[in-house]
Amino acid sequence: MKNSRIIQPFKFLAEKSMTHDKKDHSTHFGYRNVPFAEKANLVADVFRSVAKKYDVMNDVMSLGMHRLWKRFALAKAELRAGQTVLDVASGTGDLAIAIAKKVGRNGKVVMTDINEAMLAVGRERVENAGLIGNIECMLADAEQLPFENNYFDCVTIAFGLRNVTNKNNALQSIYQTLKPGGKLIVLEFSRPQTEILNKAYDFYSFNIIPKMGELIANDRDSYQYLVESIRMHPDQETLKSMMMECGFEDVEYFNLNGGIVALHRGYKY
Repeated sequence: MKNSRIIQPFKFLAEKSMTHDKKDHSTHFGYRNVPFAEKANLVADVFRSVAKKYDVMNDVMSLGMHRLWKRFALAKAELRAGQTVLDVASGTGDLAIAIAKKVGRNGKVVMTDINEAMLAVGRERVENAGLIGNIECMLADAEQLPFENNYFDCVTIAFGLRNVTNKNNALQSIYQTLKPGGKLIVLEFSRPQTEILNKAYDFYSFNIIPKMGELIANDRDSYQYLVESIRMHPDQETLKSMMMECGFEDVEYFNLNGGIVALHRGYKY
């Protein structure tokens, strides 16, 4: 595996991941259509803006539920002491820290993110937790993970896949890094399973969350994007099919809070 300490060439990594998208193709950034080559930088700007208030906003927006969702993801990962785990789109590192406690001192966790501001906050949390020997931090693009093939026992990505420009590329990159028998855990916002819940969730998302972003993080626009990005993310069955098309087997998903969040799990055999 390549050196996975924090490194600085963020612009290089972002540009490298976009070299295959130089044509006039477009993708979504929230509800806007933007050129493929622009999305990574637009998403980066969002997370640079919200990095310092990200954890506070997560608690407020989810009423603390995100902690239970991540605990469920950890249980479904079924990690053992001594395993090597990659946490993609780690952000501020809360899941990576929980994983490190599961795999123990003989295990290893690599936390990656494409955004240097988020990763800096995460590294500080790792240091404060006294886990810098167990967790390595690296700026990396989920679409082109710079690790050896067949390296990790498990890969996790929590609330990050919807921000990736080309999700198929990310899933394929993750698949390559997994050992045979390894598993992928994807925790992400999804589709509420009843019409009543969907309407209530829409009202909360579009009327309350951006206002919270304005009051707490002084950034309404970024949280408006985050709400829209949830609606543009593939639903449960679509993401399951995408994982299977990338080679994952025994793919299943678990709806949490009525499908507001879903956890997908798939294996590489």
